[in-house]
Amino acid sequence: MSHCRFRSIVLPACFVCLALIAAACGDGASDAAATDDARSAADAESTTAAPATSPPTVSESTPAVPTTEAPETVPADTAPPETPAPTTTAAAPEFDFSAISPIVEGYIAENELNGAGLIIVHRDHGVIHHDHWGEFSEDRVSLIASSSKMITAGVLLHLQDEGLLDIDAPVADVVEWGSANPAITPAQLLSNSSGLVGLFPDAAFGPYLCQYLNSGTMQTCASTIFTTADDDTEVVEPDTEFRYGGAQWQVAGAVAEVASGQSWAELIDDIYVEPCGVATLGYNNHFASIGTGFDYPVAFNADPGTLEPTENPNMEGGAYITTGDYGKLLLMHLRDGRCGDTQVLSTEALAAMHGDRIDTAYDGDAYGEDTGYGMGWWVNRPTGRITDEGAYGSVPWIDLEDGYGAYLVIEASSALGGALAAQLYDVVEETVTGG
Repeated sequence: MSHCRFRSIVLPACFVCLALIAAACGDGASDAAATDDARSAADAESTTAAPATSPPTVSESTPAVPTTEAPETVPADTAPPETPAPTTTAAAPEFDFSAISPIVEGYIAENELNGAGLIIVHRDHGVIHHDHWGEFSEDRVSLIASSSKMITAGVLLHLQDEGLLDIDAPVADVVEWGSANPAITPAQLLSNSSGLVGLFPDAAFGPYLCQYLNSGTMQTCASTIFTTADDDTEVVEPDTEFRYGGAQWQVAGAVAEVASGQSWAELIDDIYVEPCGVATLGYNNHFASIGTGFDYPVAFNADPGTLEPTENPNMEGGAYITTGDYGKLLLMHLRDGRCGDTQVLSTEALAAMHGDRIDTAYDGDAYGEDTGYGMGWWVNRPTGRITDEGAYGSVPWIDLEDGYGAYLVIEASSALGGALAAQLYDVVEETVTGG
């Protein structure tokens, strides 16, 4: 990787980028074509590549439940009551997930892992299973790498819901430096279709290295990425090619900050932390400081306090969170975009995130004809599952049709996380749906 010799800070970033590649293709063992293509690209960068995974599929979002207030002409005792936000029902069925622990325990022992966490949520019944093994507990905060993407994408879709951003309008409408690539839109950035250089074939692309540094600001980094002339021979027209990950996500975050007039930390707090009660969610940029390539950064030690503060959080892979709080975000996606009484995302926003944008926009696929991509979510076209896997072994998935989601986390690699998830997909589905 020739760019690794540019300056001293580049070497750790090279291995960091490769770690992100490991999560580039979604659903572990379910799409062989996507796996083989992604592995070939990663092997060109390293002799150790995590298998690609391909995600799931899309289901139509259920329309938001309207809140109805009684008209003044209707007597109070006959007025229709306000429709409450969806909550856990009292008559939740009994779900027997006893088959899960032996699988996870055996896998942890076989692969000498420090533990695992799993939460399963249901649209109608809330949390239906929550368990931890080894060193993991409900309080353990883990770095989640690319499982950050669906969270990041949701911020920009929320800003569109608020009328502060049009994701289909040029970036140049929001930021002055956007004129350097006047055709690129936020929707293209979030669907890995902007034409900028992604993690393939050069994860450590020299002109974009600021995305992995916790120094500087996101605005300065994004401007550098968008305006550099050093990528002119590498950039292609937007909506012509799927290029997973990379600097386009940093640009998306910077656009969100300008459109909202808030910092990324303020946006995360206002959009997710307060309404959804996800106090452990945060973003940083650990890659060039404690990043260790494909392996989980053990120096993090479940403590965000080990990270230096930054004004350049990494948008595609810098989030950290507990299992319980990630489960709340999955429930929001299943409950028409609501956290309690707050409409975090509209049903239209959810449809855009969950839908197979690369198929509808330019008949594209994500490293295999069975794999699509929305905005932050991989789409497994033959199945009813969407995923957002991370390089360190976190695997969130949702089955929109059957109304459930799950979040598996280990602190290891995409290869190990994807393989364990592949052993759990059918067990979870059969238990939730009754076979």
